[in-house]
Amino acid sequence: MGPFIIRRIAQMLPVMFIISIIGFTVINLPPGDFLTVRIMELRARGDLDAESRLEGLTKRYGLDRPLWQQYFVWIGNFVRGDFGRSFEYEMEVKDLIGDRLTLTVILASLTLFFTWIVAIPIGIYAATHQYSLGDNIFTFIGFIGLATPNFLLALILMYVGMVHFGVSPGGLFSPEFANAPWSLARIADMMKKIWVPIVVLGTSGVAGLLRIMRGNLLDTLGQAYVRTARAKGLHERVVIFRHATRMAINPLITIAGWQLPIIISGEAIVAVILNLPTVGPLFLRALQIQDMYLAGTILIFSTVLLQIGNLLADITLALVDPRIRIS
Repeated sequence: MGPFIIRRIAQMLPVMFIISIIGFTVINLPPGDFLTVRIMELRARGDLDAESRLEGLTKRYGLDRPLWQQYFVWIGNFVRGDFGRSFEYEMEVKDLIGDRLTLTVILASLTLFFTWIVAIPIGIYAATHQYSLGDNIFTFIGFIGLATPNFLLALILMYVGMVHFGVSPGGLFSPEFANAPWSLARIADMMKKIWVPIVVLGTSGVAGLLRIMRGNLLDTLGQAYVRTARAKGLHERVVIFRHATRMAINPLITIAGWQLPIIISGEAIVAVILNLPTVGPLFLRALQIQDMYLAGTILIFSTVLLQIGNLLADITLALVDPRIRIS
């Protein structure tokens, strides 16, 4: 297992390098850039001091050089822990996204956990009660969940909360904890409000996973080794949970590897609607105004999460399924 993990980590580096090149190039493809627009605005206001600061940034990051040289200046600084500076917010990127990235990972992890603990039991029930009333109800609800966009569900919850209860379900913290340092009280306040974005982001995931779990378990229950287990007189619950479910859950573990970054990237619009302090709104804004160091850094961290998720999925799959051996 150790050599496999080391080899996979080594394989992550060229993937991240290629993604960083593509992302940096795409971000800079539109004509013009944020720095040029800001300099024009400052010159129009006669703010010479701010213009000198922007000129310092130009020299610091080589923004007056060709694009390929700018990339190597940025990636070289990135490796040393200097992620660059956000032009719009006039802050270091690492200071700007630090707390937001932590909240994003927490939200995505809890959403992934929510989808699993809800989808797997429902999928098992639907498979073991095929074509029953309960199976048909869950199938109908699953189709609705797949067809409903996350942002539409967020809008519905916002409307219901404000109109019928007079409370906004948006945000992750109460006003008194929004900018407070981390403490047990702040964590408790976050846990009171985080369930709304978890339900919004996890609805489509639950709907998709329960359909996959149902189909996999139905296919597994028809295998020869399951019929053999029943012929030996094992209790039906033992056959389902110890033999069939253990094998049927394997594809879901593989899916979980790339589901985490999908949740993170898909929460951007939901975060805007629910006013969540995550990296999604920052990423959208950075792409719109070509704040390239902010957008590039968020893109790199999303790639890292995808790679780590796939690695953890492979390791978990080898531990859960004794038939799989990693050499």
